[in-house]
Amino acid sequence: MKRIALFICLFLVAKSYSQYAFSGQVDTNKWQNTVYLSLIEDYRQLSGMYAEQIIAKTTSDSLGYFQFSGDQLDDEHRIYRLHVDNCAEDSRDLNHFTGDCPDSREVLFIAKNTDSIQFPLSFNKEMFCDIRSSNEKALALIRVDSLKEEMGFAFSEIRSTANKKLNTKKWFETLQAFGTNLNEPLAELYIYAFLSDRSNEFYDYYLNDLTTNSYYDKLEARLINRYPNSIYLKKYSTEIASDKFTVSDENGNSGWPNYVYILIGLSVLLNILLIVKLIKNRTNYKTGLTSSLSKQEQKILDHILEDLTNKDIAERMFISVSTVKTHINNIYKKLNVQSREEVKKLFKSKL
Repeated sequence: MKRIALFICLFLVAKSYSQYAFSGQVDTNKWQNTVYLSLIEDYRQLSGMYAEQIIAKTTSDSLGYFQFSGDQLDDEHRIYRLHVDNCAEDSRDLNHFTGDCPDSREVLFIAKNTDSIQFPLSFNKEMFCDIRSSNEKALALIRVDSLKEEMGFAFSEIRSTANKKLNTKKWFETLQAFGTNLNEPLAELYIYAFLSDRSNEFYDYYLNDLTTNSYYDKLEARLINRYPNSIYLKKYSTEIASDKFTVSDENGNSGWPNYVYILIGLSVLLNILLIVKLIKNRTNYKTGLTSSLSKQEQKILDHILEDLTNKDIAERMFISVSTVKTHINNIYKKLNVQSREEVKKLFKSKL
């Protein structure tokens, strides 16, 4: 009996260590108390609010404290974002869930399913400026942002064409070397997304650097080694191949129609794989939400999504209305919602 008890204790301890916990505090005097947690697999959508990226949301308490926890995250590192704003979810004037909410605050970080990370308030109640975690990789993106601030100061100090040219070369090399030393390809992707942004003044330099610098091929090799089956790798490989072809075409080295067809076919195939992956992730997420429900509760959930009233559900399932209400309350608790409308919003994109 003692052995059984010991086994159960060890199992529970092991189980607890496999869970993540992201906690922190928001300044509720400046921000709404809803906090969103998003998984970012498209590094071109690092900043903003996108419905397809959100994996959880919670409400902070009266003091602004919040926490996300569970065990449904990936065991490998992924890029995540915490986000708060003052835009209404149902606002017609602001595209709240398409990335457009100017009155917002967010923080990007790297994590995996076993991480415990804190986001405490710092000086003057500044939020999302500090990260505390035993996982050093969690702080990587904030460190990159600090370096980018130094770069911005260097560019603004002397506004001349000569200074811009010198600083561009210097900071390209500095950021790339910094990312390599972090020993985390996802942090390097964060840097790459910034340096290769088409709206960025660095873009022309990036295209030239792409033809002379082996860094980009080495980054691809590091991604293959660390994240061989990830969407990050597929998107990066497709972009690099496309940009190299663009440079080659501009330099008059085109005229290889077979290469064009292969590139287009590869791009289409990779995009299909990306869509399939996103659909699979979304389906797995919805399945995870309902896994805690009993069979009876799942049936009632389906009826709720069909817009049936409590009376209709009771008649269809041959149970009393009070029993239906009891099951619905249990569903609300397990899904962390408070109304039918929140349930419908949660499952409106269910495939």
